[in-house]
Amino acid sequence: RDLFAHIGRLPFAEVDRFGTATLLSRTTADVNQIQSAVNLVLRLFLRSPFIVFGAMIMAFTVSPRAATTFIGTIPALSVVVFGVMLISIPMQRRVQARLDRVLGLTRENLTGARVVRAFAREDASAGEFAAENAELTRLQRFTGRFTALLNPVTYVIINLSVLLIVWLGGVQVNVGNLQTGDVIALYNYMSQILIELIKMANFIILITKACASAGRINNIFDTPASLPTRSAEAAESTDEKVAFRCVSLLYHQGAEQALRNVSLSAAPGEVIGIIGGTGSGKSSLVNLIPRFYDVTEGAVLVDGIDVRDYENLDELRRKIGIVPQKAELFAGTVRENLLFGNENADDAALMEALTAAQAADFVLAKEGGLDAVVEQRGRNLSGGQKQRLSIARALVRRPEILILDDSASALDYATDAALRHALAHLDYHPTVFIVSQRTASIREADRILVLEDGGAVGLGTHAELLQSCDIYREIHESQFGKEAKA
Repeated sequence: RDLFAHIGRLPFAEVDRFGTATLLSRTTADVNQIQSAVNLVLRLFLRSPFIVFGAMIMAFTVSPRAATTFIGTIPALSVVVFGVMLISIPMQRRVQARLDRVLGLTRENLTGARVVRAFAREDASAGEFAAENAELTRLQRFTGRFTALLNPVTYVIINLSVLLIVWLGGVQVNVGNLQTGDVIALYNYMSQILIELIKMANFIILITKACASAGRINNIFDTPASLPTRSAEAAESTDEKVAFRCVSLLYHQGAEQALRNVSLSAAPGEVIGIIGGTGSGKSSLVNLIPRFYDVTEGAVLVDGIDVRDYENLDELRRKIGIVPQKAELFAGTVRENLLFGNENADDAALMEALTAAQAADFVLAKEGGLDAVVEQRGRNLSGGQKQRLSIARALVRRPEILILDDSASALDYATDAALRHALAHLDYHPTVFIVSQRTASIREADRILVLEDGGAVGLGTHAELLQSCDIYREIHESQFGKEAKA
């Protein structure tokens, strides 16, 4: 539970660094390994120490010399056990890292199953999986064979010591120092100790796996669950709702800059369109507003406060309604998905948001209406329906800042136009950022920012950009033809 909650609070940059498959593996396979080890610890340590110490005390009462001989095997056992642990833990980490890759490949092929089949790549995908799985199997076999040596080596050491004790007991019987019954009792005591030590050897094998898993889980817990905040500064007196000041963004060292020296301001209630080619930095720019990522250079201000100065990110994000590029819905009902935006919203508010998002008709047409079932990831809905529900979820919040990140890409032009008209006539006036690849979706915006390779190459109205920005004009003409009028 704590691990899941911590992952839910991780910055997006850290989630990207770990990878979804790794996080999934650590919250399932690694946690299960630790649970198994803990369960075995509870069972063993409630009885094994008492049996070992009790049997050892009784052995000393029978023959101190024989018992001391048996204790002499403990250093040899310790060397074997800790030697296996030191070598096994790194090996287990390699196995788990390879398991992450297999899980990632499995997830990728399952989510992309339609594409795989459409291009008749089933055999290629199966071959790629087989290669990864074969390497995982090889590592698991090698690790398993090595750790499996612990049991027979333990048996050999302990049984040799038992034979030595029986021989010593026989000698003592011959000289009259011990009775035959004493030797039998001594053998029984040592057998009890033997059984418990073998259990401990099996426990050590499980512990090596659990230690590797614990290290991977602690690696997540050691990652700060929130972005660092700076010493709070007083809010600037400004008419700007959102301001980007010479913003640059680098996702990780060695990568190309996603944004380069971008500046933009948006007043309360202003509609800003953002357009550009694939990979131009459109989504990267708007993702800086809710502080999904931190700028490398420059600053992003909301209400005159640098987003890095908000002590509580929830305070910042409560002002924002965001509709991501990929519409994400959760298993449940339409109502439950909409209440993600505002859990206190009543049915009237939900219907108002659905109407504005052009989703009311298809929701009411479904059996149950607001209580209609939504399958996991919205599998029972079309792409356009999922996008409209995502927009409605953001509108339920009645945000001060509304971010539509290419959220109308699956809508036809008529529905897109109706949506834009509804947004322009809301009974409140959020600052709106519309990211789109279609000029039709942003042509009515108060201002339009044109991005290319992470840099701003144009800013103005639709008409102004047709005259002054070659890239914007090329995008517009590619969609409407060279004869298109402003």
